[in-house]
Amino acid sequence: MAELKSDALMEQMKQHLATDAGKEVARKINLVYQMNIAPKKIGFEEVIYTIDLKKGEITKGAYEGGKPDATFSFKDEDFVKVALGKMNPQIAFMRGAMKIKGSLSAAQKFTPDIFPKPSKM
Repeated sequence: MAELKSDALMEQMKQHLATDAGKEVARKINLVYQMNIAPKKIGFEEVIYTIDLKKGEITKGAYEGGKPDATFSFKDEDFVKVALGKMNPQIAFMRGAMKIKGSLSAAQKFTPDIFPKPSKM
């Protein structure tokens, strides 16, 4: 399985959710997102992550507690761009770089703000 850039981002996110700032984000949003992240092409060899902002957890694999509030499909590099605020989610959606299933109002709450800011090297 290819190593995704998104894996490192999810790892940072996991640690972020354990902090007070991360817990605050989870409390505010209180939704469950499923991310289907493909190395090269949406829909192929996807790695699935569940970002559970009800419990403040990130797990690898499909959501098991029913239906996620919104499911996103991305290519790895596009997910990283959106998460880091380098690509606007609405533009990504309009260009087809991001596909959404589920609640659009839930999807709109998925913004780069929920990710930890990259630490300056």
